Amino acid sequence: MRKPTASTLKNACFLRVFAIVALLCLGRSEAIAQSPAPIEQEYAAKRAKMVAEEIEAAGVKDPRVLKAMQATPRHQFMPAAYRPYAYLDGALPIGDRQTISPPFVVAYMTEQLRPKSTDRVLEIGTGSGYQAAVLSPLVKDVYTIEIVEPLGKRAKRALERLKYDNVHVRVGDGFKGWPEAAPFDKIIVTCSPESVPQPLVDQLREGGEMIIPVGERYQQNLVRMTKRDGKLESEPLQATLFVPMTGAAEDSRKVQPDPLHPTVRNGGFEKVVGKTSDPVGWHYLRQATTVDGSAGEPAPEGKRWMRFTNSEPGLISQALQGTAIDGRKVSQIEVSCQVAAKGITAAAGEHPGVIVNFYDERRAVIDMIELGPWTGTFAWRNEQRTFRVPLAAREAIVRIGLNGATGQLDLDDLELRAVQAGK
Repeated sequence: MRKPTASTLKNACFLRVFAIVALLCLGRSEAIAQSPAPIEQEYAAKRAKMVAEEIEAAGVKDPRVLKAMQATPRHQFMPAAYRPYAYLDGALPIGDRQTISPPFVVAYMTEQLRPKSTDRVLEIGTGSGYQAAVLSPLVKDVYTIEIVEPLGKRAKRALERLKYDNVHVRVGDGFKGWPEAAPFDKIIVTCSPESVPQPLVDQLREGGEMIIPVGERYQQNLVRMTKRDGKLESEPLQATLFVPMTGAAEDSRKVQPDPLHPTVRNGGFEKVVGKTSDPVGWHYLRQATTVDGSAGEPAPEGKRWMRFTNSEPGLISQALQGTAIDGRKVSQIEVSCQVAAKGITAAAGEHPGVIVNFYDERRAVIDMIELGPWTGTFAWRNEQRTFRVPLAAREAIVRIGLNGATGQLDLDDLELRAVQAGK
């Protein structure tokens, strides 16, 4: 069984959106007490475990990508205070309200890019430089752009120090691309525009592919786009959620979040991504899928519901969705759902249910509420509860699933609504 602290950290730092400042409070005596060589050996062992348990087991199969993930020292791309947690599959802060991508997200996007040794790749959103480092041994050249100057300069120093000589870093507006180095065989975008910027379309060669998250602030979809006859053909991959962009592109979104009316999208799980069983609007799925009840047991609402299963104590089974919320205007929220359980067993620190984490304007966790926890076996029933919203809340993440418990959890008709909202 995994240590409770590791399980707690995995639950807390589950995506790139939010920095988990609580990690700063954890001790670093282990790192201080060891010499550099043993530390690097320890990191290598943790990296091997991460690749096996969090990346390969989660569905990434390309051997070249797995090898690159195994070889890339993620801890070298983050602040020293967070290095002991570098090989947990979660996001960690790197400064300027940005985070380093979770390893699974990096591995998944890299695999979907289908990198070849002859490819010239443009990356938009350098961040820490970690994604570019993973791509480096897989392609001919990586051109990467970061709009936040301190991050871009720091990433360049790290990549040069670690001798990723085929990675070229520029500070600037990534959505303008790198015209003098174009055309590119592949483009990978690690920030989420509302639609694909035209310069990137122009700079992608004919037949080239782009992996990019697009959509509303809290309703993004990762897609593969292939350029044919000068136009992009889109193939949906999965729902995702990235940090807000910096600058005019974020401010000029046509559809802005509504923090006075927090909500859950696709809470009935009726809509799925493409031909998959993954629900639209829900991301970072682990041991979770929609079930179509039209041919068997009927759903309590609509035709589909969400099912979470887990047989290993401490292993994550979940789905996530973000929403805007302003605690100055919304003082209470009501959470409700239909739920059924089969053989659920939960240890201390494991919370099968609906969990809402609140974040302040710095994207630091400030509070958590929970509908549940649910254990044992029971048929479909309605659950509903009203919760207070922290005054400092500006965003929230809804996390549903077994959250480390074992057994089977079914959810349907999930709703979140403001009880009191100001004008």
